[in-house]
Amino acid sequence: MVIFTGEHTQDGVAEFDFELTVDDQRVPAVIWAPAGAKGPRPLVLMGHGGSQHKKVDSLAARARRYAGAFGWATLSIDAPGHGERVRPDEAEAMARDLAARVRGVAQPVAGPSPIFKTMAERARRIVPEWRAALDAAQSLDFIGSGGPVGYWGLSMGLVLGVPFVAADPRITCAVFGLGGLRLKDQAFAEAARAITIPLEFAFQWDDAVAPRETGLALFDAFGSTEKTLHINPGPHGGIPQFENAAWDRFFLRHLGDRRQRSKP
Repeated sequence: MVIFTGEHTQDGVAEFDFELTVDDQRVPAVIWAPAGAKGPRPLVLMGHGGSQHKKVDSLAARARRYAGAFGWATLSIDAPGHGERVRPDEAEAMARDLAARVRGVAQPVAGPSPIFKTMAERARRIVPEWRAALDAAQSLDFIGSGGPVGYWGLSMGLVLGVPFVAADPRITCAVFGLGGLRLKDQAFAEAARAITIPLEFAFQWDDAVAPRETGLALFDAFGSTEKTLHINPGPHGGIPQFENAAWDRFFLRHLGDRRQRSKP
């Protein structure tokens, strides 16, 4: 069931809040699109990072720019255990833990990491949630079905995005970043090999969260014949701003400019 909970328009961009129920779980979601949009258009799905949420500033700014510059719609959801699906104190604890891991100062734990166990559970749940959200978005007359759909996700957005993109044939291109393939993670490796769409992959050479050897292994595992690797020096979260322009060019190449197509 889809329930729309709010609508807001600013500077020519409309923002639609809604929520779904998937496997008895409430899934808050948001769509950005040009104000007054009519007819089908490309759609970009954006997966947020760990301890973030569907409207984190950087993601919302990119979605608004995509609507204004290219006429696209953007869809984002709160991942399990994030955003409106978690208590504020839990969100703060996750943010502190992530900051420690980014700095490479998190304390090691004995045995299998509970972080990876939790992430695996989130990955299992996110696939039907993303699919239901995409169904809802494509039912809207200003998005429609059958058009190109891109996926963008860094860090946790990659970890949760890879199994989803592998499972849903509607995704036609993807931008991933800040993640890697760890030894013995056969399910993730199989999902990566199942992805054959065009993709662009960015990671940081000095990433303490996703070490370089895991990033190279993941890039190698992707089944796509059209795939591009962007490597920059620096830590996790230090991707240079100019990579945004590379992502724009990639999506324009595979999604097209909706405003150009709509001109007489």
